[in-house]
Amino acid sequence: MLGKLIVISGFSGAGKGTIVKHLMEHFNNYALSISATSRNKRPGEQEGVHYFFVSKDKFEDMISHDELLEYAKYNENYYGTPKSFVAKQLSEGKNVILEIEINGALQVKKKFNDAILIFITAPSYESLVDRLKTRGTETIEQINNRLKIALNEARVLSEYSYIIINRDVERSATLIDGIVNDNSESIDIVSSTRTDVMDIIRSIENSIKTYVK
Repeated sequence: MLGKLIVISGFSGAGKGTIVKHLMEHFNNYALSISATSRNKRPGEQEGVHYFFVSKDKFEDMISHDELLEYAKYNENYYGTPKSFVAKQLSEGKNVILEIEINGALQVKKKFNDAILIFITAPSYESLVDRLKTRGTETIEQINNRLKIALNEARVLSEYSYIIINRDVERSATLIDGIVNDNSESIDIVSSTRTDVMDIIRSIENSIKTYVK
């Protein structure tokens, strides 16, 4: 039996990485997709664990031969999801998780109609801002840039199958597992939050001028 492809995206600071980590550690039958990149390997990184490291020419060859589910270029380096790795995991019955940005998610949606697209948001725009500030890893300018990106991301959330408001990591991971396994209760819970999500989006649009200066 083939596994399912799950694409998880979310606002920066919404907790998507923590949710994916919890899902992998506490639920069975999941595999985390490994991206290919043309950038150089950093100290401590392992081939086939952190990334598949390839040359720029090799990556462009993969693009021309349609060997990627999605890809993007950042700071002159390519990043993308190899089809072969995902296909192998799915054929073994694993549910494969892709934790990627919106542009990549929409590329996957076009190529893989059965993919389950899930977007993670914080409970409110204010809590999103607070989480970004609490991390203490970015400057005010970087936070402002992330908030501008969040506003643009909010405008395409209708492309996602499900939107989860991350009030609690364990609960969010459980809901995702329920969705993947066609649990009607989980699906109903997530579907019922659509109105709350629309309120968050409106809050983002109304508050952006207050927080982004």
